[in-house]
Amino acid sequence: MHMNRRMMLKESALGFGSLALTAMLAEESLSSDTTTRFPQQPHHTPTAKSIIFLFMSGGPGQTDTFDPKPALDKLDGQRVPDSIAATIPNIPRSGVNSKLFASPFSFQQYGESRIPVSSLFPRTAQMVDDLCVVRSMNHRVPVHGPGECIALTGTGVGDRPSMGAWVNYGLGSASKNLPGFMTFLSNVSGPPPQLPGWGSGFLPARYQGTLVDGNKGVPYTEMPGGYTEANRRQQLEFINEMNRRHLALSGPDSELEARIDSYELGYRMQASAPEVFDLTSESTDTRSMYGLDEKETAQFGTHCLLARRLVERGVRCIQLRNGGWDAHSNLTSNHLKCSQRTDQPIAGLLQDLKERGLLDSTLVVWGGEFGRTPTIEGSRTGKSRGRDHSPAGYTMWLAGGGVKGGQIIGATDDLGYVPIERPLSPADMHATLLHALGIDQNRLTYNHNNRNEIPTVFGGEVVQDVFA
Repeated sequence: MHMNRRMMLKESALGFGSLALTAMLAEESLSSDTTTRFPQQPHHTPTAKSIIFLFMSGGPGQTDTFDPKPALDKLDGQRVPDSIAATIPNIPRSGVNSKLFASPFSFQQYGESRIPVSSLFPRTAQMVDDLCVVRSMNHRVPVHGPGECIALTGTGVGDRPSMGAWVNYGLGSASKNLPGFMTFLSNVSGPPPQLPGWGSGFLPARYQGTLVDGNKGVPYTEMPGGYTEANRRQQLEFINEMNRRHLALSGPDSELEARIDSYELGYRMQASAPEVFDLTSESTDTRSMYGLDEKETAQFGTHCLLARRLVERGVRCIQLRNGGWDAHSNLTSNHLKCSQRTDQPIAGLLQDLKERGLLDSTLVVWGGEFGRTPTIEGSRTGKSRGRDHSPAGYTMWLAGGGVKGGQIIGATDDLGYVPIERPLSPADMHATLLHALGIDQNRLTYNHNNRNEIPTVFGGEVVQDVFA
């Protein structure tokens, strides 16, 4: 059979035609949407290039961390006053008929801003002038799974894209050799991680977060035994060519398109990812700053240090999920253990980013799916006392990425139940985070079931006070 130049390029799955085609496809989108995995133009000038979300799963108590309530010290063991009980939303598990529980932790003012921080976070407290503490977060779902989905996707159903996926879709990746969105899990105890928290929902599958093993790195990125870069390249060219032919016959398929894209990215990561996860080049002082040499802080400290290294290499969104904060009983020991695991690594991350000139362009966010009630759960006494879930009022904080540090936004009532000043929803927080990255929530759309979906399905408002 006579083979002309065009036929040769089409049929030569292991030849230079396939190689060139793959190179082009790596630079272009494979799906019907117009975005790529490479950088896109933001809607407005961003204040941040990357975001690190320190997600404290389980629900840290706001009155035990960043929202001190002296009234609880006076009313410890008493019933909630009628004047406040009348304002509590009619939601399950509010604990409004239980006895009040004074925080077992002390508070001290730090920095020039004199913002009070719990004794749980002595190291993070040293960075308080860089923090914008938001005390008036609230929603109405007192259950972990749906609450986590609300915090990370905007709704409790679990069928929408995570915020990280929206960022990946809207801006693409600033790194050709690493995913644009990566997720780490540490201390996976208590409520299980919610997959939608790093999933792509109805967005094309390639925008989902890459789940990373903090000790081993990205799974399957080491070069297989017996392969060289050249013959590995040939193998992947053949696989991709077969997948592309199948795609041409079957029509648009988000899962298959993501698989094709992942093979190419995976090949690139085999050269770059091992270096990223090799911490031997980090100095003794840096390792100590993150707590890598201490048993309690080693795991989360490693994840925080890797987050800094990934930001340096252009990864857009990094989510560090740390579990264990669900203190229905033994709140004192629970929160002490959780803070001991996270305080030094978080402070180290903020300090390291600042010293390297990266904090100005990196938005760091801390918070969980909700807070905890100011009352005792059940009839527990002494050290066994704990708190129930309280989504009606809780705290988050932001730092870096254009944020005006050393300020407090919003306030809860005297007991820490509900916002009485500047109530803010998760949708407001999401709109604010997107805004920092240069994304207008109302201009980033994806057509799903004949509806142009936006990231903030319930229409959040950008909290302009957050920014300098």
